[in-house]
Amino acid sequence: MGATPGSSLRDDPFTLQGRFDWAFCTPVHCDACPGWGLYVAGRFNGAEPATLLAPWESNELRDDVKFTELVGDILGALRQVQVLRERQGVFRRFFSPGVMNVLSGGDAPRALEPREADVTVLFCDLRGFSRKVEEGADRLLEVLTRVSAALGLMTQNILSHRGAIADFLGDAAMGFWGWPLEQPGKVEYACRAALGIRAAFEAVGRDAGHPLYGFRVGIGIASGRAVAGGIGTPEQAKVTVFGPVVNLASRLQDMTKLLRVPILIDEPTADAVREKLPHDVGRVRRMVKVRPYGLETPLVVAELIPPAPAPGAEITEGALSDADLVAYDAALDAFLRGDWNAAYKHLHRVPPDDRGKDVLTEFILKNNRTPPPGWDGVIPLGSKG
Repeated sequence: MGATPGSSLRDDPFTLQGRFDWAFCTPVHCDACPGWGLYVAGRFNGAEPATLLAPWESNELRDDVKFTELVGDILGALRQVQVLRERQGVFRRFFSPGVMNVLSGGDAPRALEPREADVTVLFCDLRGFSRKVEEGADRLLEVLTRVSAALGLMTQNILSHRGAIADFLGDAAMGFWGWPLEQPGKVEYACRAALGIRAAFEAVGRDAGHPLYGFRVGIGIASGRAVAGGIGTPEQAKVTVFGPVVNLASRLQDMTKLLRVPILIDEPTADAVREKLPHDVGRVRRMVKVRPYGLETPLVVAELIPPAPAPGAEITEGALSDADLVAYDAALDAFLRGDWNAAYKHLHRVPPDDRGKDVLTEFILKNNRTPPPGWDGVIPLGSKG
């Protein structure tokens, strides 16, 4: 600010608005406030304009500037807190509270560094999505809203059971447990999440008026060693998990279509479920020994199923009692050792509306109840599903 020669300070327009005698601008020093500043203007109210030219120690505006700087510091701090809360709100959509506590600590970058960890990975895929897209080709936003609601059900169950969201792949979600902190109960948490997702979709599937009516899910769970953390390029990265266990969980999810059950788990996960998951939360059924498409090593896969129906409770379609599981297990043992007549008899003790027994039944009938030469108990799967 300054006066033109031959005029007084009071006669010059110092600001963008008239009737002000002085003005100053104080920057707001904060990363969350780029380019922000506090602009203050006023009038002398009888004071001499020359006082503005006095040394800083005796300048009339000194206290005003200091107060404005203090307000700027407070504004910057409040804005920084707001931004951090907004970022945490975004992170909470992907991480459970336990994970958030770690990532909100003083060394968050180090916590995000990729490292090996023992994890349990869950893949959940939405069934019927492609058909719904074709049927709703003229109203894709409506279809997207329904898919978002479906992904919301998946996410809600993963996060509420202490998991982390690794990725969304179109109509599928991937969650994992065991990072950034070791979780002794990671298998139990993952299985509770999977059963919760199954129950949620079964509930809305019975309501013809619900937006998710007609949708089903397939879920695969696998446990093992993987690399977890911020994975990507220097320009862009995401928190995810990488390794063979991820591929296996995806394969198991694909196989739910072929084996006609909602949830499949690998052997390490099944062993942990038998040991740690309460019987009134979920149970395990050994399904079959298969050789997935494109793989040489056979896998023993198991189904994760809800608890046995309570005595006197209404029996839903496909529900299995503990006695049904015993009968199927006996059928599988006979099937593996090549006694297919015994296996077929045991399968007839399993309820006819159980889709999980169809693979064994159809394979036995396809081969005229006679094991092929060199029978090793393995059913080859001819496609990825």
